[in-house]
Amino acid sequence: MSARPQEPIRLYRHALSGHCHRVQLLLELMHLPYQLIEINLQQGEHKTPAFLQLNPFGLLPVIEDNGTVVADSGAILVYLARKYGGQRYLPEAPEALAAVQRWLAVAAGPLASGPAAARIAVLFGKPVDTERVNRIAYDLLDVMEGWLSTHRFLAADHETLADLAFYAYIAHAPEGNVALDAYPQVRAWLTRIEQLPDFVPMQRSAAGLVVAED
Repeated sequence: MSARPQEPIRLYRHALSGHCHRVQLLLELMHLPYQLIEINLQQGEHKTPAFLQLNPFGLLPVIEDNGTVVADSGAILVYLARKYGGQRYLPEAPEALAAVQRWLAVAAGPLASGPAAARIAVLFGKPVDTERVNRIAYDLLDVMEGWLSTHRFLAADHETLADLAFYAYIAHAPEGNVALDAYPQVRAWLTRIEQLPDFVPMQRSAAGLVVAED
């Protein structure tokens, strides 16, 4: 395991992507040097031959770390935590690791197909079954509200990759007309994340943009 990158990690991202934000947030919290490479999705930069060499699926985010290329936000989070000593964010003990992985699986499932999908539909005009994605979103928020009524964070007594993976799409859920008013415990958890040292917010969205992320 290397203590620090030899050169800044290059993060290819779109500023309005929650998937990209979770990676940037981990880089900040771990105090890892990085360089943001903005990808213009409207101009199709994620589908150019140069970008497709980094990620053949043409999706964001992607990182380059001293010759190592990693795509997919979940894979990037695990890579960074394992390589650079992020034991706090991805513990090695089987029970603790399983707790984090459980929420990462939910992030790739109900979070992506609920609050994230609702937001993309409203802001970026992507056709979805609104009733279905709203039902998924509120079912997820119901579970989170109950869980956070007895837990300060999702997978441990402190922030982990689970919390970083969830934060942006829950915090920005109202942009997809998914209201958080009825979820005081979820809102308190968002505040705890925002109060972390070196927290960096995600940019607020503007209509008419396209998001391609994984």
